[in-house]
Amino acid sequence: MSEKVLVAGVGMIPFSKPGASPSYTEMGAEALRRALADAGIGYQRVQEAYAGYVYGDSTCGQTALYEVGMSGIPVVNVNNNCSTGSTALYLARKAIESGSADCVLALGFEQMQPGALKSQWSDRPPTRERFLPVLWGQTPDMDGMPQAIRTFGGAGREYMAKYGCGMDTFAAVRAKASRHAANNPLALFRKVLSTEDVMNDTVILPGVLTRLMACPPTCGGAAAILVSERFAKQHGLRSDVQILAQAMTTDTAESFDPPSMLSWVGSHMVRAAVGQVYEQAGVGPEDIDLCELHDCFAQMEVISYETLGFCPEGGAERFVRDGDNTYGGRIVINPSGGLLSKGHPLGATGLAQCYELTQQLRGNADARQVAGARLGLQHNVGLGGACVVTLYGKN
Repeated sequence: MSEKVLVAGVGMIPFSKPGASPSYTEMGAEALRRALADAGIGYQRVQEAYAGYVYGDSTCGQTALYEVGMSGIPVVNVNNNCSTGSTALYLARKAIESGSADCVLALGFEQMQPGALKSQWSDRPPTRERFLPVLWGQTPDMDGMPQAIRTFGGAGREYMAKYGCGMDTFAAVRAKASRHAANNPLALFRKVLSTEDVMNDTVILPGVLTRLMACPPTCGGAAAILVSERFAKQHGLRSDVQILAQAMTTDTAESFDPPSMLSWVGSHMVRAAVGQVYEQAGVGPEDIDLCELHDCFAQMEVISYETLGFCPEGGAERFVRDGDNTYGGRIVINPSGGLLSKGHPLGATGLAQCYELTQQLRGNADARQVAGARLGLQHNVGLGGACVVTLYGKN
């Protein structure tokens, strides 16, 4: 990286259930106002904006931004499935790094509908259409299930068969998420659950998945103000959190050949992205203090421990049982409660992760503070596909 990229301000609103939230314009605008207030600058200082959302018409980004200001700046609308917010962050970071701008906004919001994710279009090819036979061939007994359940349930089942992992490992991960979320006032679900509570919930896929192991559809907004070091000095802005490294990857041929559900959910993308980040920053997984990990399903979190290098291949179950994924262990995973408890408004998720890691590195996370946090990793995956991994450091 050439220009040092600093996180000058972050903003996030409490996430809520579909039907109980304000409109996307209100959520996006309020997240932006909070980020600007946190940075201590006015909207007129922002030189470019990247607005992320999945479910909305063209230029919804401008519609939300215009509630706060109309300064004529470039506004780019971003849609990269569940990695949309991080993709907006990626573009904002590149603008600062290249020297083309000194103060850039990344905004994410989502006004979701109840129920399982589904395409809004029935008259055109779906994403990954060419590779859907891989999914169907690996999960023939799940025909008729929502694709997200089929995808992550299938990946969890393959992981269990390959490594002998028990379903209670996924349940323990969900219970851990609830304990963390209990200390997060912005999380949607704050009730503490036990492993038994999760195991005894409604079964979605026998022997693999209960309802509580899946994140809920959620509405919300989050934003970040990124600045160059010279801009921070010029305007007296805080410079205590820096983006040290970042990478975005997409699918390669080996994501689909040989057929595997573990590959289908992005393991190759993740390994490539995190490898680039570790190399850029000159660190390894052993150096990371905390991670906001894309736990759209508990199964995805377990799988990702290995792809991010936090434990050896096949070692995730022991990693969970030893408590190495929580406070007092090797690394604190999802101190926010993650997608499972905090919620997953697709366009906002990546920037909500940025919000949490920034607060942690500032030492402002209150009861969920990770002691001595200096390096925080962000992992955000959108199938279709794109993976964004970002490393933040205490500057």
